[in-house]
Parts: sequence; C-alpha cells; structure tokens
Amino acid sequence: MPRFVVHKHAARSLHYDLRLELDGVLRSWAVPKGLPEVSGVKRLAVAVDDHPLDYIGFEGTIPEGEYGAGTVEIWDKGSYDLTSLTDKTITLTFYGEHLKGSYRLIRTKDKNWLIFKAKS
Repeated sequence: MPRFVVHKHAARSLHYDLRLELDGVLRSWAVPKGLPEVSGVKRLAVAVDDHPLDYIGFEGTIPEGEYGAGTVEIWDKGSYDLTSLTDKTITLTFYGEHLKGSYRLIRTKDKNWLIFKAKS
C-alpha cells in the first residue's frame, strides 16, 4: 500500500503539508488550516513541489534562509488506498492515526484544491 504523511510545519505561518506516495515521489499540498477529520468541512489545499520519498520520515528544523524554514513534525502518517486519480480529482481512503476513511481532493483553479472527508 502506498504511504502518506502529514507534516505540521511551523514556517512563516503554521500550516500542514499533505504528502502522498505516488509515482515514485511525494505529491504534496500545503493545507493552511489543517486537514478535516469530520465530513462536511472543506479546506483549501495548495499544490506545491513534489518531494523525494525519503522526506516521508523527516522531522526537524529547516534553517533560516532555506526554502520552508521552520520546524517540521509528523502530525499523522499511514497508508492509503487510491480509488481514483484524474487531473482534477483524487479519491482515496486514509489509514492513519488521525486521518481515517474516505477523502476527496478536487482541483478548483491552477494549484488550488479543496480537500474534504466524504460522508460515511
């Protein structure tokens, strides 16, 4: 099963980074308000550069002056099942400590996506 990680990232502003193991990289989104854990809540997720797979276990401090400077810690991790993947939608099921169940990412414009938990 492919893996995922959610990094809690205290950079210029606190946000969360969702990273999905897909096609040999970690596809990544910055989620300013954190990932929803209940259905009915939609959150902005902004696509960012892919990260190498070995970044999945990263925790630590990125030094000032470097891209993403600040403290990074793992907020959640686990595996996921990919149900569907297109240029505009991703449907998956998370098996993590915090994120459990079916989620959907929908591209709204350019790098902007919405992420929400599907109703059970």
